[in-house]
Amino acid sequence: MRSNQRSNHKLIALPILVLLLTASNVRSEPPAAEKKSAPPPSTKYPSHISAGHSDPAAGVFTNPYKDNKAMAAAGEGMFASMNCDGCHGGGASGFAAPSLADGRWRYGGADEEIFQSIYYGRPKGMPAFGGVLGADGIWILVTYLKSLPLPDGVPTQSWETH
Repeated sequence: MRSNQRSNHKLIALPILVLLLTASNVRSEPPAAEKKSAPPPSTKYPSHISAGHSDPAAGVFTNPYKDNKAMAAAGEGMFASMNCDGCHGGGASGFAAPSLADGRWRYGGADEEIFQSIYYGRPKGMPAFGGVLGADGIWILVTYLKSLPLPDGVPTQSWETH
């Protein structure tokens, strides 16, 4: 009788085990409201330095608003509304954080490099705004920053040649 009970337990346990394994492999998609757009891939640009001359997987993308005066004006408003001027000063001229208008860029001044800095943030103070503004908002800010004229009195020169 005992061996009969053991086989009945096995017969009952097998479907339960299959059900548990199947249920653990089912993944539900989050509701549309909770879905976020995937971050853009890392970008490739000329000043990247890769170990062993082997670049990691990355995409090449360009600013869709490059030299667009209307988007630059929108970016100026966004710069103020996102409180970027709280750190970078009015007109991005520098305050507690570096000037973004003097043509000197710690992490590179190409559109793609500025995008990376704003989207993902940088160590020691620059937060990542990609989750808040998305790629489109970041490109608008990049367009604004690139539209700023160089000031007359830059005390030092950029290490990069223009």
